[in-house]
Amino acid sequence: MALDSNDRSIAGFTMAGHSLVHWFETSIPIFLVVWLSEFDVSVALLGFIVALGYAPFGIGALPGGILADKYGPKRLVLLCLTGMSLSFLLLALANGIYLVAAGLVCWGAAASVYHPAGLSLISTGVEERGTVFAWHGIAGNVGIALGPFVAATLLIFFPWQLVAALLAIPGLLAVAYGLSAEFDPTGAIEEMDADQANNRALSVSDLLTNSRTLFASAFAVVFVIVTFEGLFYRGMLTYLPEILQGLPALEGFVVGPDLEGIEPSRYIYVGFLVVGIVGQYAGGKLTDRMAPGRGLLGMFGVLAVLALAFIPVTGSGLVPLVVLCGLLGFFLFAIQPFYQDAVAVHTPANTRGLSYGYTYLGEFGLGSASIAIGGFLLDSFSLATFFGTLAAFALIGAALSAGLLVVIDRFDSPRTADAGTDADD
Repeated sequence: MALDSNDRSIAGFTMAGHSLVHWFETSIPIFLVVWLSEFDVSVALLGFIVALGYAPFGIGALPGGILADKYGPKRLVLLCLTGMSLSFLLLALANGIYLVAAGLVCWGAAASVYHPAGLSLISTGVEERGTVFAWHGIAGNVGIALGPFVAATLLIFFPWQLVAALLAIPGLLAVAYGLSAEFDPTGAIEEMDADQANNRALSVSDLLTNSRTLFASAFAVVFVIVTFEGLFYRGMLTYLPEILQGLPALEGFVVGPDLEGIEPSRYIYVGFLVVGIVGQYAGGKLTDRMAPGRGLLGMFGVLAVLALAFIPVTGSGLVPLVVLCGLLGFFLFAIQPFYQDAVAVHTPANTRGLSYGYTYLGEFGLGSASIAIGGFLLDSFSLATFFGTLAAFALIGAALSAGLLVVIDRFDSPRTADAGTDADD
């Protein structure tokens, strides 16, 4: 069925927002390589600073959802786009590590409200939710791939401060587009429900009651699984560009002047993210064919093997390295639809927004701890220790997924009709 004008308008607005959140997010690891050279700081310290920026991205998801309920999702998305763009302009002015830290923290706080606000807007305003959620996810993956590609390419020609400013321009253009966009944010629900949606902010007691209900159910296990997935995801995504840069397999390959940020490793990293688009699509298809616990168990097992495989492959040639990065990109993103489906299956519909708020708290908030952990490991121990730690995160996730599969998936709530319609990213 074709999208009506309201659906198309909301789809365009949220796709722009989703792509730009990840456009900014995945460009930061490219800058990390430059900052290590620009500022006289250790990997551990810079990792801690980057973690300070990524932590609010997840921690703010829960209050972001509450604010979206109170002030409306469109307003929150516009504030998100404005805040992220201004944060990168602040980075462009940074002449020291403290201003870099300030810019990253401001970016994380602004970006945190997008997912609960964007999902809320789609769920209440769009008739063809499944179609729009699909395009919304594709837009996010395009941003994931384009952010580091554009950043790496611009760094061939310009200093990093100017590149940060240039990356802010699409965000400002999206704000202008969003201000002119017209749509009904409650167009997909009944008039009575729409009235409630316009005045649906939870009281503190309601929030606490619903949270206790969630964490007394299977969702508590899902939340911990998502947290360990986030630890693996954030650690790998943050440090892979820096790790690839120093590998013997890439010595002798030159794509431009001898400037920071233009090594071939940057483009292998971009290829790794592009393959992730295919992985997420494949994972989404598989969620219709198997229980989420089974899918999570298999995906975590593969990720553990791939992390351990990096240890011997880092000393091998270019072809094995590229193949391994491609496989890792595929499975790192293929796992995401499974935990999103697990949230939908194991939570009641009337707490779904709160459930996804907690989900992104685990994924992007608690998961960002691996940035500080990874920086410490890379600074003080061997590369093998770093990848071994990531493999341990995946193995713990696999063990928890086995419990979800054997115990909870067998005896807990069955899949509901709308289980697969609320996923994102």
